[in-house]
Formats: sequence, structure tokens, C-alpha cells
Amino acid sequence: MTVLRYWAGARAAAGVASEQTSATTLAEALLLARAARDDRFGQVLSVCSFVVDGDPVGGRDHAQVLLADGVLVDVLPPFAGG
Repeated sequence: MTVLRYWAGARAAAGVASEQTSATTLAEALLLARAARDDRFGQVLSVCSFVVDGDPVGGRDHAQVLLADGVLVDVLPPFAGG
């Protein structure tokens, strides 16, 4: 299983700190996570960055980001700072 770990506003919108998924791509994992929640969660996800086992996804196609058993995906909303 892959673990989706939510941070800050993504955690608040998800209602959980983390969850497991059997998805094989990042796109599939996000689709399944969105389907289980309201529209607000989808809006938050649309502005998030994703880090898969320490590797930032950046602009890569989420359908091409493969997930394997034991992978950790950090879901990071924009953070305020200065």
C-alpha cells in the first residue's frame, strides 16, 4: 500500500492526517482520494505539490508517476511565509 500524508490545509480538508491507497499511479491515488470527499478537498488538491518518497513531482504528468508498495506521498498545500 501507498500512504498519502496530508499537511496543513490539505490535512484539514481531508479530515485525516494520512490514508492508505492501492493505486498504482499518483493520478489514480488523487482521483480515489477526491471521490471520497467534498469539492473543497478537490480545490485544495488542485493547488498542492506532491513529493513521492522525497522526490518532488513538479510538473510531471501524475499518470506517469508510478506508486509501489511502501511509497510515501506527501501532499503539500501552498505555505505562507516570508
